[in-house]
Amino acid sequence: MNDILWTPTKERADASTMAEFERFLNEKRGLTFDDYNAMWDWSVTDLDGFWSAIWEYFDVKASAPYTSVMAKRQMPGAEWCPGAMLNFTDQIMKHVDSQPEGDALIVQSETFGRKRLSWTELRDQVASVAAHLRDMGVTKGDRVVAVLPNTETAMIAFFATASIGAIWSLCAPDMGHVAILDRFKQIEPKVLIAQDGYVHAGKTVDRREILAGLEAALPSLVQCVTVPFVGDLPDGHTAWDSLLDRDAPYESTQVPFDHPLWIVYSSGTTGNPKPIVHGHGGIILESAKQSLHHDFRRGGRYCWLTSSGWIMWNSQFTALGQGTTVAMFDGAPNYPDMGVIWRFVADEKLDFFGAGAAFFSGCMKAGLTPRDEVDLSALRSLGSTGSPLSSDAYDWIYSNVKEDVWLAPISGGTDLAGAFVLGHPGMPVRAGEMQCRALGNAVRAFDEDGNDLTGVVGELVCTEPLPSMPLYFWGDDDGSRLHDSYFDTYAGIWRHGDWIEINAHGGSVIYGRSDATINRKGLRLGSAEIYQAVEGLDEVMDSLVVDLEFLGRESFMPLFVVPAQGVAFDDAFKDKINAAIRKNVSARFIPNEIIEVAEVPRTLSGKKLEVPVKKLLLGQDPEKVVNKDSMANPDSFDFYVAYAKTRATQKD
Repeated sequence: MNDILWTPTKERADASTMAEFERFLNEKRGLTFDDYNAMWDWSVTDLDGFWSAIWEYFDVKASAPYTSVMAKRQMPGAEWCPGAMLNFTDQIMKHVDSQPEGDALIVQSETFGRKRLSWTELRDQVASVAAHLRDMGVTKGDRVVAVLPNTETAMIAFFATASIGAIWSLCAPDMGHVAILDRFKQIEPKVLIAQDGYVHAGKTVDRREILAGLEAALPSLVQCVTVPFVGDLPDGHTAWDSLLDRDAPYESTQVPFDHPLWIVYSSGTTGNPKPIVHGHGGIILESAKQSLHHDFRRGGRYCWLTSSGWIMWNSQFTALGQGTTVAMFDGAPNYPDMGVIWRFVADEKLDFFGAGAAFFSGCMKAGLTPRDEVDLSALRSLGSTGSPLSSDAYDWIYSNVKEDVWLAPISGGTDLAGAFVLGHPGMPVRAGEMQCRALGNAVRAFDEDGNDLTGVVGELVCTEPLPSMPLYFWGDDDGSRLHDSYFDTYAGIWRHGDWIEINAHGGSVIYGRSDATINRKGLRLGSAEIYQAVEGLDEVMDSLVVDLEFLGRESFMPLFVVPAQGVAFDDAFKDKINAAIRKNVSARFIPNEIIEVAEVPRTLSGKKLEVPVKKLLLGQDPEKVVNKDSMANPDSFDFYVAYAKTRATQKD
């Protein structure tokens, strides 16, 4: 069992929203539980009881009630809350009455500076944009797409779209032209909203040519709305600011529980991106449930460092839905230096801050000590996701950020717009471990034969339906693509594609993608353990490892390493890496070869491209294994293509 790094006081635990929900269950349903695991077990067994309690506790606004919680309890094809009529946007706008002049959004943009929107201003601007969209002919079921950064514009446009029952889809402005088209062409949008440029790391980026290409390649468009920054408004386009002029009442179109809310996408690193459709009702319930695990409440101040192309952009609605102020950061997280984000956290007096694990690792390697540099007295909670947070990063946070802070890493995915494993405000934090499985989420670790595992690494599966699971993939008329993505391994059970170990007290560790698993002489290992050992060295900035399994031959495991500046890539350096792996993992996982690289290829959300590199080195076509427009650093892949050719020549 890992060391305990933090334990909440009784006062903090009792004041949490999770504790309030437990008291509600006792008072309204007569339910008591010996511990969290017992409560979790009830939540994944009595699905009707649990999700109806979430609906009641969070006072979900609906113009018509559901006739039953579940009409079909199956995967895929679960049917939730038939009869219910509602709208996701209503769950946000209900907070206007209780805090009309309070902060709804705080935006710090490298392009536009700082802005503040009250709850009243947010509602009024949403109503104005919605009225204009209706004038453009947008109706229920139409698609409105956007290429916008993480600012209030994207938020307002989304709420306006959802309020009239249209379907939203968003791409980040730094995505490549092909990657955006691969997504939007599939869903035939009616309106495109885009910003023509932005500032990043002090440099102006002009996107006009890219946006003109998008417009030309999307014949379904009837209107383009532009946020001008680098140039004049194109002919025939509508200026974004002109959509904010209408004095219109807020109205919402009531839709069924399973009416499409938005379309998000798989990473798109291989093949055509999967257009994943989530529904109004499912996202309402999942967001409400997650807010218990994040301890969100009215009056809080929250930020998750995210681009608009990551599912964590959508997760901001989890906080906003509870009346929490959302602070949005749009800019380079290391400009003018790595401390810019921590200054933002301090200046805005945030009580909850989250980021990708790579951000915290970067701060650690840069030698930052935020607790000595800024005032973090308001900060109570930290979140992390995107990749496993190493034990070293846990230690760095408690030593260099704040000793009395609740660190609650999460792991989930775009696929379900939620988390499988995450935090609990009333439980201790253990080094390198996520605290618990999410309520209502029947997470298990399975072996190859579908047996439940405890204390052993296995496939992360979900054995019961969740309301936020995809309704379908857009264009997947027979459901075969959805089935093959999640349900082709264990019949009727969701396989997520991660390795997970769930221990006896319910905590968990994610070991990386199961399809990038290392198997050395029968011993399986997730790549995260090797990264922790290798990247724990000051001399190593980044790394990537793959295990190449050849039919009839021994496997070959290369380790690609980015040395720190000024470090010589020599035998002594390699020996130090091997010694760290031998000490911290096992001699069995010493790589066959260590290769110096300038960069590790990553997706736009920061994940290492292990599987594409693995497929490339196993001999697959470079053009088919990765979509470079979906990469954060597409030029980095050229090295691996050249390395693959060298390997092929050596084998021949």
